[in-house]
Amino acid sequence: MAGICEGRVAVVTGAGRGLGRTHALAFAAEGARVVVNDLGVALDGTHGDPNTSTGPAQQVVDEIRALGGEAVAHGGDIATTEGAASLVTTALDAFGRLDTLVNNAGFLRDRMLVNLDEDDWDAVMRVHLKGHFLPLKHASAHWRAEAKAGRAPQARVVNTSSGAGLLGSVGQGNYSAAKAGILGLTFVAAAEMGRYGVQVNAIAPAARTRMTERTFAEAMAAPEDGAFDAMAPENVSPLVVWLGAGGSAGVTGRVFEVEAGRVSLMEGWRVGPSVDKAGQWMPGEVGEAVRKLVGEAGPAGAVYGAG
Repeated sequence: MAGICEGRVAVVTGAGRGLGRTHALAFAAEGARVVVNDLGVALDGTHGDPNTSTGPAQQVVDEIRALGGEAVAHGGDIATTEGAASLVTTALDAFGRLDTLVNNAGFLRDRMLVNLDEDDWDAVMRVHLKGHFLPLKHASAHWRAEAKAGRAPQARVVNTSSGAGLLGSVGQGNYSAAKAGILGLTFVAAAEMGRYGVQVNAIAPAARTRMTERTFAEAMAAPEDGAFDAMAPENVSPLVVWLGAGGSAGVTGRVFEVEAGRVSLMEGWRVGPSVDKAGQWMPGEVGEAVRKLVGEAGPAGAVYGAG
């Protein structure tokens, strides 16, 4: 029986380990040919392995090929114009097409705000936010050209946000801001690229990876009794594969939280309680009105890691 991605070509960034690896394997299992991108960096983004023939990307490629699938490795830095452009070129040169882009690459440099260095802010913004923007830009340019040439694509993009981007996370100001930015980018890309046959969605996954197993060690621990492993990264990939498949037609501009066996459609900011004076407020009276609104709304949204 053919998989739901038969004939499609998927690119997955940060696919040498963790969620990216399981996404790449899952796409291959559903018939996709896969470009596996990874720089082989440490958890903080340092000490990359420039040798794509021995790094984690090639290891995943070898896994896919051993299972009878098709894949190639890409070791470029997708937070650079050259690296992002070559990501698209690699798919076209190896497989003749590009259908799905999964933006997943990232790393952490956690600090409380007062201890957060500018370099650590810039580095995390670069890999998460710029590392989503540039592959999306170059893939979208290709798909727009295809559409204008009369070859309307059924293109799919899956971006990776986080609960930290939805609610904030203590000690992760840089990461939370970048992940929130990815949501805004997702909405804009979905609106701009829909006319060219491109759907863009985002996920906010919860799973055990290098980035979470230390920060949330207890919550991410694997069960010892053979029970369902709720935090296994493999639980996230089925949704990513479906969103990346042609059968997801009509679903775009959406954000999904996915954890264990639960998938939730996130509804984002909505107008809550409001008051309209129909004129200009004085500072003192508007403060009183705000307190009433806050009381009507109930407790503020949770912040991950808050005591």
